[in-house]
Parts: sequence; structure tokens; C-alpha cells
Amino acid sequence: MRGSLLAMSGTVEQTAQAEPWLDAADWRRLEQRLNAALRRARTVGSPALASLTVRADHAEDSSAMVAAARRPGEPWFCFEQPERNRSALAALGSVRAIEARGPNRFAEVARRWRALAAGGLADDADGPPGSGLVALGGFAFAADGGAAPEWDGFESASLIVPELSLARLDDRVTITVNVEASPDDTVDDLRTRVRRRLRELRPASLPLVDPAPSGAYTVVSPIPPAHYEEAVARAVQRIRGGELAKIVLAREVDVHAPVDHDPAAVLGLLRAAFPGCYVFAVGRGHATFVAASPELLVRREGQRASTVGLAGSTRRSADPAVDAHLGEQLLQSDKDREENAIVVRRITRTLQPHALWVTAAREPALTRVANIQHLATPIRAQLRAPLGAIELAGLLHPTPAVGAEPGGAATLIPALEGLDRGWYAGPVGWTDGLEDGEFCVALRCALLRGRVARLYAGCGIVRDSEPAAELAESEVKLSALLPLLAG
Repeated sequence: MRGSLLAMSGTVEQTAQAEPWLDAADWRRLEQRLNAALRRARTVGSPALASLTVRADHAEDSSAMVAAARRPGEPWFCFEQPERNRSALAALGSVRAIEARGPNRFAEVARRWRALAAGGLADDADGPPGSGLVALGGFAFAADGGAAPEWDGFESASLIVPELSLARLDDRVTITVNVEASPDDTVDDLRTRVRRRLRELRPASLPLVDPAPSGAYTVVSPIPPAHYEEAVARAVQRIRGGELAKIVLAREVDVHAPVDHDPAAVLGLLRAAFPGCYVFAVGRGHATFVAASPELLVRREGQRASTVGLAGSTRRSADPAVDAHLGEQLLQSDKDREENAIVVRRITRTLQPHALWVTAAREPALTRVANIQHLATPIRAQLRAPLGAIELAGLLHPTPAVGAEPGGAATLIPALEGLDRGWYAGPVGWTDGLEDGEFCVALRCALLRGRVARLYAGCGIVRDSEPAAELAESEVKLSALLPLLAG
């Protein structure tokens, strides 16, 4: 057969000498896997997936490498939490897209990923979280969300199996190469494709934002701020009337720049400013969704699930004494504690039927990020059934921290807000072949498309909420990204 190991052994050695990511033994192992994938593809008459994972500890900044190597318009993904042992997962390209819409989108994506991972020829997961064959991406807040023109390319549910991915924890890094072999492919073609992709991946640093671009920045609210105050007032009336206990209302702000926003440079700013947050960039087509989110939706490690009830917030101060006082006021605020307790009760109640036990901290603690502090209550569960990360995300989303209580009241959100949230407040993250994974809630975020950056921020509305105060809180939350994007 053309491309057999015997006929190509010399070529393999030559390739390994020129390629820093795979050595000769790695290339031989990859070719064996490609041959197996081709045999399977020709037998069943449809593409087969081959995957190889190796150590790549010399990949110092995987997000910068991916950002520098991305091709125009192709999917790319960076997902970091720098203060958590330099945790990072970065990926390029796509060999398979798994997408769905509607109320069953989480279950549909989970089913299709399970079947794809089970049929893939891949290494066992052995490395940092996110090593090996993974699917990564996100979900819109609403089952039919992302239909507005600005969200073009960001489907309601969309996970990508990348061509390349790099996973890091501390100083350990792995690189995974994924190849989809079609019946009419050859090993020569597939190996050339891998080599070309790997050679594009070089050491790099994230670019800097131009400190003085020619031209002015303009900040515009597509919907007037007064509309937000009116929406809050209407929500409070419904809550006091007993229709619901809590609802989160969001608003959007556009930043028009004199030049195109550089998503890689913005990612660098977010990483430096918010090292304790989930800092991510998801590129689709010619748009990129970026965020520095403080909120974990779910982390699944075997039969253990972790999450956090995050609700209730106040501003920060540069004066340590004032900052501590603000935090103490937040801890003692009945309004904010009620908001946090609603979230914790819902998450606990949702997990209990699927768990041997669920435990939540007795009291919320303060979580501080650069410009804001929140009430946070850690929650852990030992799962009874083998629910994967995607299914868990579907169970928990949307929590009252971004939706409503009771959950059905979330249907009121679009009418009150008057906007399409798209992926704002939806789950963004990854899952692996064992269905472990991690999804955060897309908060403190912006959608970058050319010269326009659309920022989103929401506030939890309860019976004691005051419209002017909620508008002011939304400004505090918007100020996390606004100075970084508005020059």
C-alpha cells in the first residue's frame, strides 16, 4: 500500500529531524495510527479520526503560539486560569464541528461527542487536564440564542475538535494532533497536512495593544441606559407580586475603535489584569469572543463535580481599608446574601438527584478580582451516575446567577432586556474522551468583530433592588473590560 511504514521509513526520519514537536518514534506511531484510520475509513466508507499526544514542555506560551499561528477565519480557542498552576488549553483549526440548536442541544452535543470519542484512535489521557482528544467551544445562553447578525458563526451549541491542541499545568505541557482520514486520503497526504500545521506553530508572545492609535474611540449603548432602569423596575414589580424570586438582567455597550480590535492583544491584557479568572478567547470566522470570567459553572473529574454559587457583588477600592470595608458590607448585605443563597439552593437541588452527596460551604466568602468583589459559595458533589461534563453543564445552566428563580422565569429575560445575549452568560469550556472537563460562565466578556467590540454585563434583581443602583452596578461590571477596549 502506498504510504506503508516500510516504504516511508527514510521520509519519517527526515521529517523528524526538521520538526521540533514530534521525534522519529512519534512520527512512526502517528503513521501507524493514520494507517489504522485509513483502513477503518475505507471499510466503513466514512471518515475516521486519528489522534496522537506527546510531551511538549518547551511550549512556553501556548495561547500566544496559537494566536500567532491561526489562519484567517479558522476556529481557535484559548482557555486559561493563570493563577491555578498556569492552567491553560489552547487549540487551532477544526477536524470536526459538533453543533446543535434547541432545548435538547446539550444532550445532542454530548451524545455525538461520546460516539466520536469512542470511535477515535487516540492515546489514553495522560497529562494536564485537557490533554488528548478534546472538544472545545461553548453554548449560547438561550436554546435559540446567537441568531442576531453580530453572533454569526457562534451557533447555539458549538464544540470543535481541533487540528492541534496544547494543554498545560505548571511546567508540564502536551501537544495533541488530530487528523480526520477520509477513504480517498493517503498517508502521504495526511502526514503532509500534519507537518504543515506543526511548522506553523512557533514560539511567540501575545502582541501589545497600540497605545496611541490615530483616531478616537466611541462608546455607545445600543439600548439607552434608561431602558435598563425601566426593565429593572418591571422585574421588581413581578418579584414583589410573587411571580418569581430573582432574575438577572443584562445590558450591552459597543466600543467603536479607530482600528480593528486585536483579539490576541486583548487576550494578553485580560490575562495580565485578571490572573485569577477564566480568561478565554474563542474565534469563529472573523469574530472573537473574549472574557475574564470569575465564575465556574462545572468541573468534572471522574465522579466528582465542583461548582460555585457566585452572586452578590460590590466595587473595589485602591485603599486597602476601604476595600476591606466594602467587602465586609457585602458579606453583611441581606440583599446580596439572599441573591447568593438563591443560587446555592438551586445548584444543590439540581445536583442532588444525580449525586451520592452534595455539600456547600455554610457561609459565602469573598472572591476579589481587579475591579469587583463577589460573594462565592463553593459546592461539591459525588456523582451517582456517570454524567459527563457537557450533560452537567446542561443540567446547571442557567443558574440563577445569570438566569432566574424559578428557572422557568428565564423566559422573561429576552422581553425585558430587548437583546440577543448570544454566548454571553452561556457555558464556555472543554471536555475530553473520558467526558471530564470544565466549563465557566461567559461573564465580563466582549464580542470583537472588526472595529466594534460589544460588551455585556448583568445584575441580579431581587425584591429590594433599586433601578439606579443596578444600573450603577452594571457600570462597575462593564468597567472590567471597558478601559482595556476603549483606549
